[in-house]
Amino acid sequence: MEALPRELALRIALASRILPGIDIPSLLAILHERVGSPLDDEKLKSITVTNLKTGLGSLDGEEDGEDIGIGLANIKLAVRYLWGDEAEDEDLPEILPYKDGEIPDSIRVAISSNSGALINGHFGSCIRFLIYQLSQNDYKLVDIRSTIEADSSDDRNLFRANLIKDCHVVFVQSIGGPAAAKVIRADIYPIKIPEVTGAVDQLTEFQKVFAAPPPWFAKALGHSAEERVRFTHDEGC
Repeated sequence: MEALPRELALRIALASRILPGIDIPSLLAILHERVGSPLDDEKLKSITVTNLKTGLGSLDGEEDGEDIGIGLANIKLAVRYLWGDEAEDEDLPEILPYKDGEIPDSIRVAISSNSGALINGHFGSCIRFLIYQLSQNDYKLVDIRSTIEADSSDDRNLFRANLIKDCHVVFVQSIGGPAAAKVIRADIYPIKIPEVTGAVDQLTEFQKVFAAPPPWFAKALGHSAEERVRFTHDEGC
């Protein structure tokens, strides 16, 4: 990235993450074309959905960013990040107080998210992780963790794995092989949900697994090795 103040560089990096197929150099070129050089806070805040959409569309000769597989919702969110509104996602769910042990027989689940309470982020590029405590009959959002510092890390995937190392499961839209290996080494089980899905909808669906947990899940719940063998035997019956 060109020499920009760190805060501006991070805003541009965040915006590029949620624009599929648009890397930082490509986004910089679009911004220079649309608002001129050098880039500064005032110019980034002058970006509109219309001129960003037109700039994205021009990459393939079209005047519509959606023609290159970028939805309007992502373009709108990218504009907000360019404006510096990353922390002002009005649709973020509320974090609730939680004490260890408050929800018995529960696990901790991370959700890769770019907006609201949705599973709509790739592991290596999501804006944040929503952290839920989940049991068979209850769930609670206990934390929201920004991934903004991952961009300055030598190993971004390892940084992200460490960011959620207290979790047992992570739901993602997608995750690459090397990243998945780091997540699994951290004793976190990655589950891909390709379609954009509500976090609560997925958690509610996942609660069904508690009734007959596979061995890895039983281990996360703290069941003994003997109990995990029984679960395996029951599954085979």
